Amino acid sequence: MVIACLIGGLFIYDYFFPIQQVSRQTGKEQKKIVSKPAVKRPGSKKESGQRASAPASSTKTFQIPARTEIPQLKAKRKEQIIRHEGYTVSYNSDYRIANWVAYELTASEAKSQKTERSNKFVPDPQVKGATATNEDYTRTGYDRGHLAPAGDMKWSAKAMRESFYLSNICPQKPKLNRGIWKELEEQCRLWAMDNGKLLIATGPVITDDMKRLGKNRVAVPNAFYKVICYHTGKEYKGIAFLFENRDYENALKTMAIPIDSVERVTGIDFFPSIPDKEEKAMEATVDSNSWSF
Repeated sequence: MVIACLIGGLFIYDYFFPIQQVSRQTGKEQKKIVSKPAVKRPGSKKESGQRASAPASSTKTFQIPARTEIPQLKAKRKEQIIRHEGYTVSYNSDYRIANWVAYELTASEAKSQKTERSNKFVPDPQVKGATATNEDYTRTGYDRGHLAPAGDMKWSAKAMRESFYLSNICPQKPKLNRGIWKELEEQCRLWAMDNGKLLIATGPVITDDMKRLGKNRVAVPNAFYKVICYHTGKEYKGIAFLFENRDYENALKTMAIPIDSVERVTGIDFFPSIPDKEEKAMEATVDSNSWSF
């Protein structure tokens, strides 16, 4: 009920403060997004003090700083940061699920068919403390729902294998996991191909009233979120989604909300390494012309 009230409040907010309509950036500007950096280091960019800098000249290509996708918890919560090939996870051993999972998805990765789906769910070997097992999900009526989807990891056999670590999995109602959640995952791949690169953070809404399942008492979230942004070459564009753990018949486009709305519900600061002025502008509204559905 708490999550339902929060989500209802967000849509009332969006009704009185409607999504702004601004013009779409040109394809030429979108092509300025560069490929994923070869080397990445764990840790929040906000901690390292790195910031996006303006191009030195009009001919210099803008480069998204490494690790820009990494969120920062504002609420006091247990976390272990684990870096895998295709994603980073903030793991919460109190609940046996992630606080968040973050990754970048390039156009080439979104199009790749290099490796097949793994389908082998296993505990994350890097997790310290309590963890879920496959048996916790057996005959519970819940799917083992991916946060960073396997469909985004076909560019690497290792990334595909690691996407099935249970640190990247949450209990989801089948009609959510196989319905609008899957639709959003597919839409993200299209957006990555359209815009060159997406930065994505996704996860459960952590609350004290979550029920538990299995011998290891894995928490069952009442809701899930996904926040997404890309850079046009001039500015960042952001969009967010928040779903209760249930079936939906809504059109995906009607579920889009500002990133700020998800920050209020989750107590997470998304994309904190983006300069404050740009971050505030991106997270306050959804530019519907910048997201093709």
